[in-house]
Order: sequence, then structure tokens, then C-alpha cells
Amino acid sequence: MSKPQESADWLPAPADWGGTAPPGSPGDEADGDQAPHVQASPVRLRRDDTDVDVVVIGGGVNGVGVARDASQRGLRVALFERNDLAFGASGNSSGMIHGGPRYLTNDPHVTETSCRDSGHIQAIAPHLLFRIPFLAPVERSARSRVMFTLMDAFFEAYDRYQPFKRGKRHARLSADELRQLEPGLAGDLMGGFSMDEWGIDGARLCVANAVDAMERGAKVYVGHTVERVERREDTGAVVAVRYRDRHTGAGGRLRTSVVINATGAWSSITAALGGLPPTASRVRPGKGIHIVYDRRLTSYAIMGQTIDGRQIFMCPWENVTVIGTTDDDFYGDLDGVRANSEEVRYLVQGIARVFPAIRNARAIGTYAGVRPTLHAYGPSEDELSRDHQIIDHAVHGAPGLFSMIGGKLASYRLFSEEMADVLAKHFGIGLRCATHVTSLPGGDATVDPFALAERAGIDAVAARRLVYRHGSRALHVEERMKARPREAVAVCPCEPVTEAEVRYTVRHELARTVDDVSRRTRLGLGACGGMRCAARCGQIVASERGLPPREGMRQAINFLERQALTRVVALGPEQARQEALAIASVRSELGLMGDDDLATAPAWRQIAQSEPGEQSAHSRAQGEVVCPDP
Repeated sequence: MSKPQESADWLPAPADWGGTAPPGSPGDEADGDQAPHVQASPVRLRRDDTDVDVVVIGGGVNGVGVARDASQRGLRVALFERNDLAFGASGNSSGMIHGGPRYLTNDPHVTETSCRDSGHIQAIAPHLLFRIPFLAPVERSARSRVMFTLMDAFFEAYDRYQPFKRGKRHARLSADELRQLEPGLAGDLMGGFSMDEWGIDGARLCVANAVDAMERGAKVYVGHTVERVERREDTGAVVAVRYRDRHTGAGGRLRTSVVINATGAWSSITAALGGLPPTASRVRPGKGIHIVYDRRLTSYAIMGQTIDGRQIFMCPWENVTVIGTTDDDFYGDLDGVRANSEEVRYLVQGIARVFPAIRNARAIGTYAGVRPTLHAYGPSEDELSRDHQIIDHAVHGAPGLFSMIGGKLASYRLFSEEMADVLAKHFGIGLRCATHVTSLPGGDATVDPFALAERAGIDAVAARRLVYRHGSRALHVEERMKARPREAVAVCPCEPVTEAEVRYTVRHELARTVDDVSRRTRLGLGACGGMRCAARCGQIVASERGLPPREGMRQAINFLERQALTRVVALGPEQARQEALAIASVRSELGLMGDDDLATAPAWRQIAQSEPGEQSAHSRAQGEVVCPDP
């Protein structure tokens, strides 16, 4: 590796960094349709012997959040993410910016901070949030009157926090009123309650923060793993990180005086890269899974209860329905977290008690993530704190190394602010946080989707979804479509996603693969599972990145295989037969006719070989006694 420039002024990254420069930076070969680049005013390095002030490890919401805040305050930041932005819990959560009323009893501080930050997130990214009204039915029982009174008092207490997040006060509802709102509710109901929360696309939130950080001078490297955090032998202080591009194998060294470990459930592993024991940054990983259905099954989120008394929900989320969530200690591979059929059955059984139609609904997939919950030995998973904590590893003999552990999607901005305050004090910067009053990319103006649809010649639904994801920056995608009308064609008709948007995410949002595009646009996450769009998306990605066509095909097959793995655990016999036919069609279309061609696609074979009479997680065989309804 060539020796870095030892200048006190900010310079472009050396060529052998191996990363992708932010849009609009020197050397960008993109043509003139790209979004404008806002470069932060150069400031002097805090130390002459460093290349950057801060290295952030982790591309989840906490990592990109602190990268954005630190960049706003004038610090030079480099962020490394070994997989992709929002790869972990941030992109696999319940997708809600909520106060969490269940934390109110034992952790009211978490409820308050989450509600306050929800209001700030609504202000800086209004295009990304949508209101979700909740119904909480109460079944008639010997204790139902007492329970009803207690729940009313509980929601009354939660109402105190609603103004922070522009929420509505709860309402008491009779059984008849509940069924007027949702006729599909079942059981002998005494009544219930209504409340509301806010939904959000966690992956889009991460991307927006990362783009904002890049436009302020930060360098963001996806697909790069940090292999070692170097420290001085005498003082233990941080001096550099060594990293490697996971795609090319190229490595490098970046000098810095501060490293922030924001890797969530991977936190202990990352701390060990700096020579610290795993206990120095300890979390208690908790696995949560969700089931996705092909449409909105109801206009309201409905609370339910599992056989062991845990609270779960069925939620209309964007253009699908989601059921969640489990909460189990996790000891497996953090890079390969998936739902299993037992977890699916557990959730479906709980929702079916209050909404029986769920058993006949069409599940199109599952997703799973691991929460980086603060460590505690003894309490059950549900009782663990959802608060966050900053660890200064100077107490472990490693000055300049910090870990961000715990936290929730709803309070990420506040957590990032607290970490950036620590950095400001460390570097002697007087600037205060402004992330709560500075719009995220796309949140600065409102775009009329119907007018956009007419101008660009696309479907109104496609325009509405485009505006949801990109806000005012949907206009940049529109410019592509007007300049190249063929790019207005929908690549993914389920979502829908146009070719112009796919190319935009590759050029300006660090997407490198079909998986990455899907994470940013929800391409392939609809009813077809990517079978109608993955191959075309692979062609576009390969074209944009200058890769051979076979690489685009390989990416498409890998994406389809991963999607099949998420579906197979939730398929009933009828769906399995339909899936087998669809897979056969796609195999023919892609030229994969023999079993040898599917050596890397075991899920496709598993679905294709499913027996018609196999049990579904959504059905119940006669005389079934396994996990019976209470």
C-alpha cells in the first residue's frame, strides 16, 4: 500500500482504499443525471499523524447515524460495513418508530426517549413514516373486568408520551365497536382499545443517513471487513485499522485515533479485533422473526398473545402484512439468521386466536434479525432492557476505542447524538448536534406522486412508492426516466420498481448486488419472490458496475435461492405445488434445466420435491396435539 498523504487538509482517499467514492466526488464517471453532491467545508485534521478522525465499524442505523452526526460537526469519518447497509437488525426489525408501551412499566426512560426521537425522525424524514393504528382486543374471562381497567390505566399513562411523536390518545372500545372496525376479529370479546404508532422502512433510513454522511465528506465502504484495530504497545491507544475488500481481496491500512464499534450483535467479535476480551463489549443477542403476507389483510394492526403469554402483533406494513415477533436467545451464525417452521407456527397460532383468517392467507416469506440487547444474566428475553449504552474502552486500556451497544430503531438518532457528543468532547469541538433539525436526503420537500407519474409516464402506484422511498430525490430518478424513456419500464411489477431506480441505487446508494438493490427498493420482496425481476435486475447491476453478464446471472440466482429459503418454512402444500411450478418455469427461463445446475440452490430442490400432503405452519391437522391452542 502506498504511503498516505501526510497533509493537514482533507484529501480524496488513496486509490488503493478499494472503496466506492461518494456521488459527485472527483473521478466519478457517472453522466450528468446524478444527484448534486454537497461537500462539507474542509477543516483541518485533529492530528497530523492520522488519515481520518474517526473510523466507524458497522453499517446499521447506529453506525450510519453517528457517521452523519460526526460529519456534520466537521470530523473526517470513514465507515466500514462488511456486508451491506442495514444487513442486520436495522433492516430486519418490525419496521416501527414507536415508543414501545410494553417498556413503560419497567423501562419508562426507553419509552420517553423513543417517543421524543420519533418526533424528530418524523421532522427530518417525513416521507419515510406512515401511521399504523393498533387494536388491542380483550377476551372475556373471570378477570377481564379487572384486566380491562388496568389496561385502560396503562394506556392512559402512555398517552402522556403521545404528543412527543404526534400520536393519538387511546380510546376504549366495546366488542361491537371493535368488530365494526375489524370484522375478522374472533373470540368472546369484552372490548378493547385503540392506539397508534408509526411505521418506517429501516433499510431506507440507514441509506438516507449514509448518503447524508457521504455528502458531508464521509467515506462509506460496504463489503469491507475490518480485520484488526491497531493499538500502541505502550499506551494501548488506537492508531489504525486494517481492512479488506471482501470482493476483490485487496487490503489496506487507515490511520485514525478513534474507532467506534457500532456492530450491534457482532459487538463482542469486533471488540476482540482490538485485542479486548469479548466481555468488554457484551450484548445478549435475541432473535426475532417475522412472517410476511402478500397484501394488507386488515387496515389495523392487531395485538395478539402467544401460548406462553407473550404479546405479538399482525400489522399492515407498506403494501404487505407482517406478523411478529419472537424473542429468543441466539447462539448461531449472525451472518445466516433465518426463521424456522416452529417459529412460524408459534406466531401464526397466536394471531389465529384473534384473527382466524390468517390460516388461509398467503405467506410469501419470512425475515429474521438479532437484537443487540444489553447483557443481563437471568431475566427472560422479554424482560431485558432496550436501553442503549456507550462503552469507553479506555477503562480496558484501549483509549480511543468506543462501543455502542443496545438501543432501538426508534431512538437511533438520540443514541448517535450522545456518541457524537463524546467525540466532540474528545476532539475539543464546540459544535452541537443538529441532526434533529437537518432534513435527511429527500426529506426537505414534498413531491406530488400523481404529478410525477404524469410527467414521467409511469403508473401512479409506481410513482407513489418511488416518492415514499426517496422523497424529494425521486425527482432525480424522474430525470433519468425523462432522459431515457426506456428506463421507465417496471423491472419489478410487484413493488413496483423501475429500471431507472435500480440504476440510481447502484450509482448513488452503494448498491452492488441484486440483494443490495432489493434492500433499498424492496425489489423481489413481493408475491413473486423475485422470480419475475431478479434476472433483469442482475443484468442492470452488472451493466452499471461493468461486470460480465454471468456475474449478474449469478447474483440473481443467489437472490432467488435466499428468497426461497425464507419462504419454504412458511409454505403450505398448495403453495408448495405452485412454488414448484414457478421454480420450474424460472429454471427454464434462466437456462438451468438440470439438477447439476442447481448445486447451489438446495431450497429450490427442497420446494420442488415437497410432498403434497406435508403439514403447513398455517394449517392444523385433525387430532394435532403439538403446541395446542390454549
